[in-house]
Amino acid sequence: MLDRRLLVVSGKGGVGKSAVSAALAQLATRQGKKVLLIDMGESAGLSAHLGVNGLKFTPREVRPDLFAMRIVRSDALIEYLTLQLSLRGLKTLSPLARAFDALATAAPAVREIISIGKVLWEVREQNWDLVIADAPPTGQIGSYLRAPLSISELVPTGRIQRQAAWMGDTLGNPDVTRLVLVNLAEELPTTETSQTLEWLERNDLVAPPTVVTNRLVSELSAKPSGKGPVRDAAIHHRAVYAEQQHWLARLEPDLTLPYLFGLLTPSEVAARLSDELEARL
Repeated sequence: MLDRRLLVVSGKGGVGKSAVSAALAQLATRQGKKVLLIDMGESAGLSAHLGVNGLKFTPREVRPDLFAMRIVRSDALIEYLTLQLSLRGLKTLSPLARAFDALATAAPAVREIISIGKVLWEVREQNWDLVIADAPPTGQIGSYLRAPLSISELVPTGRIQRQAAWMGDTLGNPDVTRLVLVNLAEELPTTETSQTLEWLERNDLVAPPTVVTNRLVSELSAKPSGKGPVRDAAIHHRAVYAEQQHWLARLEPDLTLPYLFGLLTPSEVAARLSDELEARL
């Protein structure tokens, strides 16, 4: 995975995609890569797993060779209009900028192309060895992956069409881009991940993704014995293990990550998962 130029990490809400994104970024820097980690969402999950107080549109170095930023649509729109369409002198709060922002909110695929376009632009500029996008959840990721094609269908010629074409080519190039789907061995995440895989196969927009199943418990070798909370915990552990094995049989992952027991901060979780990924990759 880390030999690509772009990793797009998605998954159902609550499965730990921000933790996996941060873990992958930390592992890449240990391998000597200069990494840009991009938060495409609106929650503070990624910044928490990096141990920083909020991210802005301008990348900042949060650790040696690890830079992080957050997509701010209005700023991304101004940058797109300035760099791609040569509309100079725009400012975020200008009437023209607000008009374009209103258009981006209402027009189909425009909001998505602005966000994914910023990610792809950072890949194209080659300032980074690896760009990792903590992307929207699986329920929304399809519209972002399809955005270049949607724009090409709306605008069949001209500069905008050419911009959309290279975005689509970058997403579809298996040597450049890899989609990572984070899953849990539970009913709802497994069902949604399976549906996403079916959608991806039908639409053929990106190479087959890597599926990472997170928070797996290990098998207990000894049977529960005695009385009290320890026995109750062992019975519960075995029940969780059996349930997870059922869902693993439904959707076999490419990589698995363990459930991390104990009181851990989000940044500690990301660091531990980075070590686990290094052992597996």
